[in-house]
Amino acid sequence: MIVRNVNEVIGTEHEVITENWLSRRVLLQKDGMGFSFHETVIFPGTETHIHYQNHLEAVWCIEGDGEIETIADGKKYALGPGVVYALNENDEHWLRGGKEPLRVICVFNPPLTGFEVHDEKGVYPADARAA
Repeated sequence: MIVRNVNEVIGTEHEVITENWLSRRVLLQKDGMGFSFHETVIFPGTETHIHYQNHLEAVWCIEGDGEIETIADGKKYALGPGVVYALNENDEHWLRGGKEPLRVICVFNPPLTGFEVHDEKGVYPADARAA
């Protein structure tokens, strides 16, 4: 059994912080679960281009507000507590922070190693192992 508190990740190499978001990677590839599990905070007023070509992601919004816009069709969806969205077709999109920090819980398949950040095309690499 694996038991962790997200607070154990804060300040470690598995709390990844960028200009637009912070991600606390709680369960990772090395845990052998077949998925990874993260708490992420999208900062207010930010815009992040994302296109997970190598991963599927499900996201549960639990606090704050924001918006997701799918690039293929320009559809916009309001994000807030209780909203779940799934990038089941590797959907390229814009993720925008609203007026308040948007806190979400994310599941990735295949699991992340914990070191991923978006490249210039909004993609996480297929396997981002630590050096």
